[in-house]
Amino acid sequence: MEILAVTNDAMAGWMASLIGIAGAVLGLGLVIFLHELGHFAVAKWCNVNVERFSIGFGPILLGWKWGETEYALSAIPFGGYVKMLGQDDADPSQMTSEEIAADPRSYVSKNVWQRMAIISAGVTMNVLTAVLFNAAAFGLGSESIPPVIGEVRPGLPAWVAGVRRGDEIDRFNGHEVTNFRDLALSIAVSNGPIELCGKRRTGEKFTAVVEPDTSSTRPQIGISPSPSLTILVDPEGKIPPAIPGTTAAKATPPFAPGDEIVKVGDQDVTSYAQFQNLLAERNGTETTLTVRRKEQADPVNITVGANYFRTLGLRLDTGPITAVQVGSPAAQAGLQVGDKLVTINGRSIGNDIDAMRLPDEFAKLHGQEVELAFKRANPTGDDQVRTVKLTAEDRPGWLEQPEMEGEPLSIPAIGVAFHVVPHIIQVEPGSPAAEAGLQPVKPIQIQKIELVLPTDAPDDGLKDRTLAISLFDKDNPKKANNWGFAFWAMQQMPNRHVQLTILEHDQKSPRMVTLTPVDDTSWPLPTLFLNLQVQVHAEKAENVSQAFAMAWTHSHNTIRNIYLTLRSLVVTRRLSYKELHGPFGIAQAAYESAKVGVVPLLLFLGFLSLNLAVLNFLPIPVLDGGHMVFLTWEALTRRRPSEKVMIGATYVGMAFLLSLMVLVLYLDIFVHRMGFGK
Repeated sequence: MEILAVTNDAMAGWMASLIGIAGAVLGLGLVIFLHELGHFAVAKWCNVNVERFSIGFGPILLGWKWGETEYALSAIPFGGYVKMLGQDDADPSQMTSEEIAADPRSYVSKNVWQRMAIISAGVTMNVLTAVLFNAAAFGLGSESIPPVIGEVRPGLPAWVAGVRRGDEIDRFNGHEVTNFRDLALSIAVSNGPIELCGKRRTGEKFTAVVEPDTSSTRPQIGISPSPSLTILVDPEGKIPPAIPGTTAAKATPPFAPGDEIVKVGDQDVTSYAQFQNLLAERNGTETTLTVRRKEQADPVNITVGANYFRTLGLRLDTGPITAVQVGSPAAQAGLQVGDKLVTINGRSIGNDIDAMRLPDEFAKLHGQEVELAFKRANPTGDDQVRTVKLTAEDRPGWLEQPEMEGEPLSIPAIGVAFHVVPHIIQVEPGSPAAEAGLQPVKPIQIQKIELVLPTDAPDDGLKDRTLAISLFDKDNPKKANNWGFAFWAMQQMPNRHVQLTILEHDQKSPRMVTLTPVDDTSWPLPTLFLNLQVQVHAEKAENVSQAFAMAWTHSHNTIRNIYLTLRSLVVTRRLSYKELHGPFGIAQAAYESAKVGVVPLLLFLGFLSLNLAVLNFLPIPVLDGGHMVFLTWEALTRRRPSEKVMIGATYVGMAFLLSLMVLVLYLDIFVHRMGFGK
């Protein structure tokens, strides 16, 4: 029975792949066919002799003659063409030939308005069919990711502007936002500061002005969509409900794929942000989660054991503040980037308080006035120690985790983010570090941390059994910025040992120390490391007219974003050319959409059709837009461009398009590493 089950799973996987490939091929072919059909139909309507209708370029693989037209499938499946008498991009001299123009059925014999209609017909067909694809998708019922914020990356622009997890964005620079994909794309093609409007999880409305970070290949602000409360269902069975070794993975009875969390203790839960807060309130104690399980009438109560941070017993030094949230208690008290926290209510940070516990320390003091001492660089000499008083907010710590290399650790209750410097200040007695002989009698610097999966430990799903994390910035070896990331990775991989590479003050060479982290029962961990599906909501039209209204709005927004993308690539250059995808990238996206289902494929084909329409109408010789430029010139001046101009422009256009094709193929193969089933 087990062998049969494996065989059935493999067959299901193969069938999904075959459906994906077939859907991708047919869908891409259909979009190209419809574009060329537009040219073909209007050309015939204008009584033009269409010599060839081809899907693909280059050598003809399959061809047949029907009437006066040859129909063909060609070797290079990256487009298609309609070859009319007197119109051939490979031989632009035909466009100015008087002999061909004398034939009443040639393209060049037709008046300007007829030729404009023929040239624009492909683009028009793509826009119309895109609306039809989208209307069909909304009629059947589409799922999209709502613009609800799941994570806000500490220290990045959205965090600085005061955007919080659980916020729902409804307007971007005054334009309506209905899904996270459009929000992310609008950010990527933005130009200058952006305004986000929405409502908090509590229902309170807010407006945040965010200046995107443009240091990467595209503008970004550091947000991600919200997970749902449903355990991920992995068709291949490779992703478990919870990360192996964590408390959730040891729950009784076990979590199952598709379980929907409906209660924490006796309290109903309706959102991921609320779920996180409820877990934080329980302070790591044993918790009962109630889930709704498929094909089971009664809810299932799952007991999750006590949940604590895993620690090494090290207390490290704090670095300077790297970011301050707008309007936060810290900002109101006058704290600035570069300040270094020293004491809280007279208690020393590092000796009396572990720097890694600062997010929780301030959360415990919410609603109270806190006296905070900090150092500020003095331009004329030594650092100055200053004291301020502020009131911490009721915002739990460690719900904004540094999950990317180089991210700081945030203190939500006061609105600052800082790095932890890997210099050992203190070693807690009886801890793994103390048992390994580490003592800060002399200065000790931690250079690298490695998380090693023992040979006898079960696989935890990661590719490498040893994960090495340098604690210093790769671009600035003197800047320590990775301890927070490494510490959080240690929580996510509870089955792994820790190897520290340390350099002692009086030693020339570093040495390695192996430690086994232990649970610190005084420090509750406010998350369970469940693998949850992303939150989605249904977009289904109630009738045909609503389906077309939704399709038109979606198509309009798509066209707008395509033009903004081109502006960001060419004019403002805030979007890197490395974000481009070529034919393999398009095929990969079509394959993934088709593998999921008909509706995702329809939406992708609508998106692709609109891309084809916009790009084909750019004023580049050889493309439809280039032909329209020449026709507009002819309509205004009442004379055709010269043969020399036509030939020169055509060759320049061909050279540009070939160069662009080489670039996107290079990006697909060597940068994005595209491939079916990736």
